[in-house]
Amino acid sequence: MGLTASVLAIDAGNSKTDVAVVAADGEVLATARAGGFRPPVVGVEQAVDEVAAAVAEAYGAAGVTSAAHVSACLANADFPFEEEQLAAALATRAWGATVAVRNDTFAILRAGVTEPRGVAVVCGAGINCVGMRPDGHTARFPAIGRISGDWGGGWGLAEEALWHAARAEDGRGEGTALARALPAYFGYDSMLALIEALHREEVEPARRHELTPVLFATAADGDPVARAVVDRLAQEVVAMAVVALTRLDLLDEETPVLLGGGVLAGGHPQLDDGVRELLAARAPKAVPRVVTARPVLGAALLGLDVVGAGVAVQERVRGYFEG
Repeated sequence: MGLTASVLAIDAGNSKTDVAVVAADGEVLATARAGGFRPPVVGVEQAVDEVAAAVAEAYGAAGVTSAAHVSACLANADFPFEEEQLAAALATRAWGATVAVRNDTFAILRAGVTEPRGVAVVCGAGINCVGMRPDGHTARFPAIGRISGDWGGGWGLAEEALWHAARAEDGRGEGTALARALPAYFGYDSMLALIEALHREEVEPARRHELTPVLFATAADGDPVARAVVDRLAQEVVAMAVVALTRLDLLDEETPVLLGGGVLAGGHPQLDDGVRELLAARAPKAVPRVVTARPVLGAALLGLDVVGAGVAVQERVRGYFEG
């Protein structure tokens, strides 16, 4: 029988998977990385196979064969039935004695707080928000796109920028510098040319999200249409945070609001200022803070919560990832 670690932490997002093996004393024995986790695209088993590659690498480097607990924060675990389905799939791999699956947004939240208490809004490829209290109560949203009321995220922002730029060029909408900036990014001289290229997939559909930084740059240059899109994102971020705070009865208590993901951690002054100003007006006791630590830290801390690790152990793990 091989050696057993305390926690196997998994943070699996749409673009990459990080795992960490943590000993009972808080030493991080090994880490590994693999590709994205996309069960809606490739199926649950193939998606878990991607995670398995990283787990095998980390276990091999750590010299262990299992863990007391597997703490997995996974993209696309948006409903309880999906968490149960994914937990069952992970359990069949026998990586640990117990398995807990949460949406990957919980990893951002736990990475940014010293106890499981607060709200996190994550804006990367998509947008999502979760909140939690030490007593186990949580607040969350389905976050599966427009059908669940979502607006924003890198993909949504790129689509919004394209919509405004197309209408500006053909006269249906207000003029905007986006009509020149977006096609220029891909080497085209007009929106019509870019639209055709996207339609013919001469520009790969997966590259559309690359237009989000162009949107922010255009907004920073003062373009009113681009600035209005960024302002709307700030409003969406704060709307989600305030609803989560309200559901958890934390609106009137000093509570951290963690901001994570590539868009919210991107250092965009207009967005940052907008979120803070709106939060100050709607949730004066909220304490906004950007999380830059790797989310696998949050998965590890959630796992250590389950196994009853003390503060010193948790701080050792935090020191590894933040040091």
